[in-house]
Amino acid sequence: MSVEKTPIAILISGRGSNATALIRACEDPSFPARICLVLSNNPDAPGLEMAKKAGLRTLAVNHRDFGKNREAHERAVHAALTESGAQAICLAGYMRLLTPFLTGAWAGRMLNIHPSLLPVFPGLHTHERALQAGVRVHGCTVHLVTEGMDEGPILGQAAVPVLPDDTADTLGARVLRQEHQLYPQVLRHFLLQRPVSAPAECALLVG
Repeated sequence: MSVEKTPIAILISGRGSNATALIRACEDPSFPARICLVLSNNPDAPGLEMAKKAGLRTLAVNHRDFGKNREAHERAVHAALTESGAQAICLAGYMRLLTPFLTGAWAGRMLNIHPSLLPVFPGLHTHERALQAGVRVHGCTVHLVTEGMDEGPILGQAAVPVLPDDTADTLGARVLRQEHQLYPQVLRHFLLQRPVSAPAECALLVG
């Protein structure tokens, strides 16, 4: 069964493994999104080539061309997103700390996936920090993006056990498999629950 598909853009900085999961989900006629743009701040991001091979429109807006002026870079990104017709944004390994300009422009319409069970371990090196803290459960979170880093309302989470012999790499690989399932699941729920112009109230998803 086909459904009305909301145009979305995906922002990446690297290989785009979560972008790949979203692209595959959007190929399903019953999935309520279509990808109108895959954009990267890094022109060498492998994910751009992956998206091109999938027949998608891609664009690089190199942050280095803007020096230290983050907002100027974001205004160029925002212009591209607007021109593409996107109604919602999915950050998928987009390694830029956003300014209030972009988070405000897309408030309630920008999602991010983070490799920890927020609110614990925001920021980088989450798997190493989880092991150092001795937690027994780790995972990933999809949340709305706000001005605070990894502080937006939680839309869904998936948990994995931390095994006695885990390394950051083995734990990270187990979490990444959950990310690839969780992100499309939450995006589907987000788009079907209510119009993307307003924040969604999504159920907690644990896989």
